[in-house]
Amino acid sequence: MKKCLSCGGGPVARETKEATFEYKGEVLHYDQPGEWCAECGEVFLNKSDKESTDPLIYNFQAKIDGRLTTDDFLRIRKKLNLTQKEAGDWIGGGPNAFSRYETGRAYPTKGAENFLRLLDLHPEQLEEVVQRQVAA
Repeated sequence: MKKCLSCGGGPVARETKEATFEYKGEVLHYDQPGEWCAECGEVFLNKSDKESTDPLIYNFQAKIDGRLTTDDFLRIRKKLNLTQKEAGDWIGGGPNAFSRYETGRAYPTKGAENFLRLLDLHPEQLEEVVQRQVAA
């Protein structure tokens, strides 16, 4: 049986429990998989545990801050009929940027986000952006 690395004595078991995340006075309750200590309540997360809940936390913070969510990035990119690589090339951030934005692993710059908002309202402007970049 694994012992807790935090308290040193409690047994640790893999399970999913409700966790809370507080941000700017708002609280998110969500299910967090991990190795939980039965004695002190500490949780130890592996990479997949963290990746499973990162988008929830990202979207929670984005909504509070008035930023685009992972669903917004996906919706706008598809509206513009771009692959993730094309979106990263034309809008900015590099070839893997939109993969990270759509999975909640990274925030774009505010400038890139504002540009996306404009393209969402005026998708026809993407062609002009592409033409200017090709001509440059």
